[in-house]
Amino acid sequence: MDKKRKPFNVKLFYRRTCLIIYDVISVILASYLAIVIRYEFNVDSIPVHFRQPIEKFMPINILLTLVIFYFFRLYSSLWAFAGETELQNIVVSCVLSTVVNSIGLQFFKIKTQAVPRSYYFFYLFLLLTCIFTSRFSYRFFRSLKHKQQNKKNLISVMVIGAGEAANLIIKEIINSNFSTMVIKCIIDDDKGKWGRYIQGIKVAGGRDKIVECADIYDVDEIIVAMPSASRMEIRNILEICKDTNCKLRSLPGMYQLVNGEVNVSKLRDVEVEDLLGRDPVSVDLNSILGYVQGKVVLVTGGGGSIGSELCRQIASHRPKQLVIVDIYENSIYDVQQELKAKFPELDLVVLVASVRNTNRMNYIFTKYRPHIVYHAAAHKHVPLMEDSPTEAVKNNVFGTFKTAQAAAISGVQRFVMISTDKAVNPTNIMGASKRICEMIIQTFDKHYETEFVAVRFGNVLGSNGSVIPLFRKQIAAGGPVTVTHPDIIRYFMTIPEAVSLVLQAGAYAKGGEIFVLDMGEPVKILDLAQNLIKLSGFRVGEDIKIQFTGLRPGEKLYEELLMEEEGMKDTANKMIHIGKPIELDEHEFFIQLKELKDECQIENSDIRPLIRKIVPTYHSAEDV
Repeated sequence: MDKKRKPFNVKLFYRRTCLIIYDVISVILASYLAIVIRYEFNVDSIPVHFRQPIEKFMPINILLTLVIFYFFRLYSSLWAFAGETELQNIVVSCVLSTVVNSIGLQFFKIKTQAVPRSYYFFYLFLLLTCIFTSRFSYRFFRSLKHKQQNKKNLISVMVIGAGEAANLIIKEIINSNFSTMVIKCIIDDDKGKWGRYIQGIKVAGGRDKIVECADIYDVDEIIVAMPSASRMEIRNILEICKDTNCKLRSLPGMYQLVNGEVNVSKLRDVEVEDLLGRDPVSVDLNSILGYVQGKVVLVTGGGGSIGSELCRQIASHRPKQLVIVDIYENSIYDVQQELKAKFPELDLVVLVASVRNTNRMNYIFTKYRPHIVYHAAAHKHVPLMEDSPTEAVKNNVFGTFKTAQAAAISGVQRFVMISTDKAVNPTNIMGASKRICEMIIQTFDKHYETEFVAVRFGNVLGSNGSVIPLFRKQIAAGGPVTVTHPDIIRYFMTIPEAVSLVLQAGAYAKGGEIFVLDMGEPVKILDLAQNLIKLSGFRVGEDIKIQFTGLRPGEKLYEELLMEEEGMKDTANKMIHIGKPIELDEHEFFIQLKELKDECQIENSDIRPLIRKIVPTYHSAEDV
């Protein structure tokens, strides 16, 4: 079968022909002008025995030079995007042409009269100038054209950082035909760079000039190109940028620069977590690997925010088999496809099942015999659970009971339950139900060989049902952004950070502990809303308004991570602490659980008094 011939490119042929003609003229000019300059532009004083060898060798010199230029791709490069490699090719090819010229003229010299040595230096300089001008004029005129187009663009940009990453970003924006940005100025704290230029853009000053320059240059968007800066430094920069009412974008991190992946497509909107002002938490990966690698690990609620991240991180630690259980088929399907793509060698089992189904859970544990279980399945939405208290208890309390019992009977080595700070002095059904779950876990640990532990932490940024996605939707809709109370505060951590610490806590487990994650300093939700509005490039109260809606049922102004009577004990990781188990009357506890189960089965919505008996620290809004 004959291959299809490529269509003849008339435009390309025309360009190459013009370049070849130009190069022929350049060689001729360089040859004649070099000897003319040598004799100070006095043509009549040029000796014949110098001029004749140059003229006789000229045709051969032209032919050999064109061959050299062709070999170094001076006729096939995209000169509109010429860079360091193309410049090197020009220099090397011109040097070779000069060498060929010097050798050739030795064969055409008259008697013993060689062409003056200075001739070759002039020849090289003139040829380089001509070839450089012809090739890089493409880029020059294209840059001028793009700058004219940029004047019509709508987005004026300030770049913070004058390093390699900034240089690459600026270069791409300037050279792109599709960019809607025009770089107005650069900010960098290095005084040695002030007043200097990167890609023709002036470094206007340090961070103290951010607000001033944003106003002077009418900046719409700020790009933070500081991938190697610490979280605290980035936070300080962003705190200043918030006052400009500009939209903020940044590079994800240093690895982008190392991998050569710095380009406009890698820019992301600045997130609220960038303002938390702390470095990512560190974990001992070896200890995690030591107890996960080669084990069968089961994760309940594997399709949720925490559960899915647990699956990702566990999969990266080479388990023998990963079993994911969830009742929602759509979310678990997405996780399944993601893990198959990222970890093709992983032995992955994905099951649709409810933790409330005793027979189903017993069957799964009997068949797959997991060594480690992470129990993340739970109803977590506070206001919804206030309206459906029996569902919260059925799923959280008795789902945990049945899963833990199946794990104990099947001989699971370690059972880690995901708890919440809302279990401490709970004011809502969800928090109270999770506190009962902790009590179940601590009780089971005393009677089975399985090591039962719980890990308690606060809110995670970006999780399903969390405040950040809600704020983003409200901002995208033009507001208002709804905040329940101006003084409400919460602890926050990113999902990957929280899950890493959960895995670390699991490695520390000996049985019966309630691990408490250090969530850092609490954050006011009002500040969170204001920051998100500003980071999106809007003005608080003018472009986007904030509306206070009042505390929702079961919600309190602040969350606690540890009850007073639990005490606190440190671990090897300063971000993980252990709460001392609270003694309880197990016999009475199980009687109360049976009564609670019976009330839920008959759909008695008035179960709060019974929950208060089980969890004395629980105080609902009805008690106030």
